[in-house]
Amino acid sequence: LHNLVPEWNDLIYHGNWEEAYYRLKKTNNFPEFTSRVCPALCEAACTCGLNGDAVSTKANEYGIIENAYEKGYAAAKQVKVRTGKKVAVVGSGPSGLAAADMLNRRGHSVTVFEREDKAGGLLRYGIPNMKLEKQIIDRKIRVMEEEGITFVTGCDVGKDKKAAELLQEYDRAILCCGASNPRDIKVPGREAKGIYFAVDFLKSTTKALWANQMQLKDGEYISAKGKNVMVIGGGDTGNDCVGTSMRHGAKSVLQLEMLPKAPDERALDNPWPEGPKTDYGQQEAIAVFGNDPRVYQTTVKEFQKDKGGNVCKAVLVKLMPKKDEKTGRLAMEEVAGSEYTVDVDLVLIAAGFLGSENYVTKAFGVDVDGRTNVATSPGAYGTNVPNVFAAGDMHRGQSLVVWAIREGREAAQEVDVSLMGYTNMNIQ
Repeated sequence: LHNLVPEWNDLIYHGNWEEAYYRLKKTNNFPEFTSRVCPALCEAACTCGLNGDAVSTKANEYGIIENAYEKGYAAAKQVKVRTGKKVAVVGSGPSGLAAADMLNRRGHSVTVFEREDKAGGLLRYGIPNMKLEKQIIDRKIRVMEEEGITFVTGCDVGKDKKAAELLQEYDRAILCCGASNPRDIKVPGREAKGIYFAVDFLKSTTKALWANQMQLKDGEYISAKGKNVMVIGGGDTGNDCVGTSMRHGAKSVLQLEMLPKAPDERALDNPWPEGPKTDYGQQEAIAVFGNDPRVYQTTVKEFQKDKGGNVCKAVLVKLMPKKDEKTGRLAMEEVAGSEYTVDVDLVLIAAGFLGSENYVTKAFGVDVDGRTNVATSPGAYGTNVPNVFAAGDMHRGQSLVVWAIREGREAAQEVDVSLMGYTNMNIQ
C-alpha cells in the first residue's frame, strides 16, 4: 500500500493525531480493517527490531483510526461534483470496497453488488469475529453509503442478474469476486460426514452469532464443541479454524502442515526482517492443551467412517522434502511405512483456494489464466471484454487484505482513465 508509516508514527509521537489520520488515509482506504487483520509484516520489518523491539506499528494504526472515528475525522465527506458516469463493482470484499471508495471520491456513481446478505465479502464471513468484529465493517459501510455509494446485497451477478444487463446499465464493471473455490482433499473416505471446508465452518459461526445477538445456539452452526478437531492447512484460515474451535470448546485440536517447521532461531538463509511464527489460534491451543497443535511434514492419506457414515479416524502419513533433479524444485513425498491413525470427529479443510468461480467468468466472457484467475495484461486490470475490469484475489489469486486494497485502488485509477481520458487519483 506504500503506507507512510514513519510519517504517521512521528505525527502521533508529537500528538498530532488528526494529521496522522490524513497521512494514513492517503494510502489506505480501510485502516479499521488492516489494523485488525493484517499480519503486520511492516512491523516485523521495522529497523528497530534489529537491536530491540520493533515500533508498535499495528497498534499505532489501530489507535489512529479509532481516534479518528471518536473525534469525527472519519465521518462521511460528501462528494461535491459528480461526473455522470456509472460504475458497477461486483463483490464487496476489500478490493471491491477500495475500488468503490476511490471511484466515488472521484465523482463517479458507484453501485456495489454482493451475493451475500451483508457487504464485506470474506472480511465478514471468512474472518472470525475475534479478529474483525462485524460492527466495524457495518460502521464503514454506513459511511460509504452516506458518501453516495449504493450497496445491493443478496444479488448474485451471473445468476440473479445477467452480465449483459449489468453492462448495459453501467459504463464500466469491475469484477472483485475473490478466489472462492476452496482446494479439496481427494483421499479415500472424503465423502464422510463431518468434513467441511474452512470457509463454510467459519461462515456458519459468524452467521449464527449475528442471528442470535452474539450467542451461539446448538444446531444452528457447525460446532467443534467436545470434538476431536483436525485442521488441514497452516495458513491464516487454518489458524482461524484453530482459534474458532478453541472458542467452541473442542476436546482436542490437531493442525496438519505439509511443510517442515520453521527454525525457532533465525536461520542463516532467513535474513532480517522475519515474520511471526505463531498466531493467536496456536497460542490459545498451547495455553489450554499445553502443546502446539501443529504437526509438520504430515498429510492425510485416508478418512475412516463409523457405521453412521460419520468421520471417526484419519490415517496420516509423514512427508519428506525431495528435490527434483530436472527442475531443482522441492516436492514433499510420503515416507514409506510412516502411516499412523488418529481419532477425529470434525475435519476442517483449510488448504487454500484455487481461483475464481467459473459461472462469473463465463457470464462476462472474460479470459482466465492457468490458475483460473482473470487474465489481464501485466500490471493492468482491463480484461479482454471491453469495459470490464478485474481486481483482488480474482485477479492475482489468494492473497492478503493489503494486496486486495492495493489492487482495488489501482483498478479504480485505470477505470477512471478509461472514463475520463485522464486521472487525478493519487493512489500512492
